[in-house]
Amino acid sequence: MTKEISEETGAFYHHYPRLTVVVTAHAAGKDDAMAAAWHMPVSFDPPLYAVSISPKRFTHELILDSKEFAINFLPAHEAELVAAVGGSKGKEIDKFQAFKILKDNPIKIAAPILKAAYAAYECKVVDDSLCGDHRLLVGEIVAVHWQKEAFIEGETLNIEKVSPVLYLGSDQYLDISECTVRTLDRKVYGKVV
Repeated sequence: MTKEISEETGAFYHHYPRLTVVVTAHAAGKDDAMAAAWHMPVSFDPPLYAVSISPKRFTHELILDSKEFAINFLPAHEAELVAAVGGSKGKEIDKFQAFKILKDNPIKIAAPILKAAYAAYECKVVDDSLCGDHRLLVGEIVAVHWQKEAFIEGETLNIEKVSPVLYLGSDQYLDISECTVRTLDRKVYGKVV
């Protein structure tokens, strides 16, 4: 295969596939949900999780008002829901009503937890930074929801039970339900021989 070199990023999908989540928020009596592929853990102690959101998004507005958000991890069979909340505007429609999204109750914040999520983090905003055309919102995880059966020893995802939503870019989703998991011990592979 031939490598291309350019100073332009193009569609900027080179770092995909990405685990895509649904970010939820609540403020002033309104709920919203949006798809996000740009998110990550940033600290164990305290437990911090970050998401990059355009300030143009209604979800961002609700997060600024409430200073909290939830990160919802969904299985691949919910990719249509992820595409639906990602392709619609919360200022124009109530996504929860329009897409018949079922909720579980949060315990520390007001942002909804999605019933379909195999795991979710309740987060309180501790940092908000401008990063180019997006805001990097860092939240301290104050509560965790998870389906016990979806995880194995060490609290890693059981791929035999749950295939996560993976986004390739350009409206393409990857289903990894037929996959091979390899455990490569870094203590063994990291040794210089």
